[in-house]
Amino acid sequence: MDSTTYLFDLLKTILPAIIVAGAIFLLFRQYLEKEQQRRLIELRLDTSKTTLPLRLQAYERVTLFLERISPNNILVRLGSGGQTAADYHRLLQQEIRAEFEHNLSQQLYITPEAWDQVKQAKENVLTMINRAFHGLPNPGQLRGTELAKRILEGLMTDAADPTAHALDVVKREAARLF
Repeated sequence: MDSTTYLFDLLKTILPAIIVAGAIFLLFRQYLEKEQQRRLIELRLDTSKTTLPLRLQAYERVTLFLERISPNNILVRLGSGGQTAADYHRLLQQEIRAEFEHNLSQQLYITPEAWDQVKQAKENVLTMINRAFHGLPNPGQLRGTELAKRILEGLMTDAADPTAHALDVVKREAARLF
């Protein structure tokens, strides 16, 4: 009986210690999980403080790009200035492509869907310009003003600015940041 009493006394001592150790382990694990969540939230806040201004700047630059390549604005900004229609056509294409290349890095900060719309808007403008150029009877001999006139006529008949949809998408996304 002596060994049974000894075993029973040992269990009376060890069992509460195991229960206390288990409770401490669970509390410590919960504390570590909450601490990790807190650090994650802090990291997200710090990242947000850094990336939000960059994202807003990207939306601003993409908006400016779309405004600059819209047919109304690009034709005013790049006057035909005595150029032939072929030279003016080349200048318009070069300017649109240069503007696009200048803003390529902005795709890092906006959604892929918005970036696809921006690329589509660029292609729509180039298509409109190409269609107007190829619709001219003799582009090598006509003035650039004839090309500009054809582009504006095409804009009026299409009844939709080729950059308008992309501009709406970009504005909606920028508004969601707040």
